[in-house]
Amino acid sequence: MSDLRTKNPFLRLFGYRRFQFITIPLLAIVLSLLTASVIILILGKNPLDTFKSLLQGSGFIPKPNYAAFKNVFTDFMDTVDALTPMLFASLAVAVAFRAGLFNIGVSGQMLLAGFTATVAVGYSSLPAVVAKPLVLLIGIVVGALVGGLIGFLKHRFNINEVVAAIMLNYIIQYSISFFINTRYVDPVSRQSRVVSAASRLTLLNVPWNDIKIRLPLAFVLAIAVAVFLRFFFAKMKTGFEMKAVGLNPTASHYAGIRIGRTLIAAMMLSGAMAGLAGVSFYLGYFGTIQPNVLSSVGFDAIAVSLLGNSHPIGVIFSSWLITALSRGGTYMSSMIGIRHEIAALIVGLILLFSALNQYMRQRINLRIEKR
Repeated sequence: MSDLRTKNPFLRLFGYRRFQFITIPLLAIVLSLLTASVIILILGKNPLDTFKSLLQGSGFIPKPNYAAFKNVFTDFMDTVDALTPMLFASLAVAVAFRAGLFNIGVSGQMLLAGFTATVAVGYSSLPAVVAKPLVLLIGIVVGALVGGLIGFLKHRFNINEVVAAIMLNYIIQYSISFFINTRYVDPVSRQSRVVSAASRLTLLNVPWNDIKIRLPLAFVLAIAVAVFLRFFFAKMKTGFEMKAVGLNPTASHYAGIRIGRTLIAAMMLSGAMAGLAGVSFYLGYFGTIQPNVLSSVGFDAIAVSLLGNSHPIGVIFSSWLITALSRGGTYMSSMIGIRHEIAALIVGLILLFSALNQYMRQRINLRIEKR
């Protein structure tokens, strides 16, 4: 209760250390939106109308030309479909952060998992009841193997995980681009051939209340995985060891924790999340792979994880926010007359302030201790 021995309302609001994993990111979001509002005012537009159009574009509130809620649901489910791989990718980054690691190779792990599942299952004639679980299993295994390789290189040869992940990104990107262009390319779209409907993790044109929606099957799994990771790090021995190694490897070593094994396990778990992001992206949201391109989802997930304070539950909400802003940018541009880049600017400001989370937490706690 020593956190609250002050009459300052700001410190009383943000001084609860127990809830700072929520309050500090919220403070970062408020500050970023205020800064964005100033920029929008300079452009001669109304910030409230701008933010409203962002929410309309992502399906959180109705558009002016929508007469019924069911039409809003179409946009909302499209946003949920885009959210699913982002949530998995952000969890991948968060798991690595908890162990003191930086998995910048999420995009490469996504691509390899997605390509492997595409070739092995996406182009097969397997029925849906077999194909869809098999796609998820391949994503988990392939992602875990790539993540485990990065962890092994760090443990055995002291190769920095950032360097190893970046190099693997390039190797995976160009290797898969070669195979797509030589064996699996669609001559019309110049992308890989579309996977079968039975293997796809997103159901298209599902009839619902006289409309057709997209139904991302992996979304429920993503939420369940986030809840499990919360339990894993809070209650399970292995999760505690990963957190301990991330906080202080030296002390963890003297406490009897096997550092190398823990690092490899953390990267394998992170890679498994990245693999699920890959299959839900390439065999769900898109259904095809663009050659020689790494998805930006894996890189955006780094900032999303920071905004969520690398907390599995916090990552759920930060993924919702960033996905909604990203998807609403096009509609905002057409309705308000502000270029689409302003939506990216708002996202960038949120992520910039979220990077200051630790600094803001330290300053607030220091002021409380002084008082």
